[in-house]
Amino acid sequence: MCQRPASPLYRRIYALVRQIPPGYVTTYGRVGQRIGCTARTVGFAMAALPPGSDVPWQRVINRLGQVSRRSDGEGNILQRDLLAAEGLVFDRKAQLDLAKYAWTFPELPLESDGSAGAEKK
Repeated sequence: MCQRPASPLYRRIYALVRQIPPGYVTTYGRVGQRIGCTARTVGFAMAALPPGSDVPWQRVINRLGQVSRRSDGEGNILQRDLLAAEGLVFDRKAQLDLAKYAWTFPELPLESDGSAGAEKK
């Protein structure tokens, strides 16, 4: 079966998620805020990743600091195992401490209007 190329929106999501280093996580909502889409769209993008992708999908979790359940019943177990292997520790409620593990993306540069470096008179 031929894999369809990712949409420009999904490629932007994947590029942002690739910035999250091992040992950190972010939420679907935070990615969505940075990209300008909904948390649900970020979830769809993560679910659309082909097997063997280099996107660290496991580092995107829900707003409660939890791994979201998957319909297949196994993806959430794999995600939790991958995060634990990176050194993240879940509490008794199966939550991660977002104050400790949340990745803060660097600020976006201001969009240029083409006049960067031009002097105003």
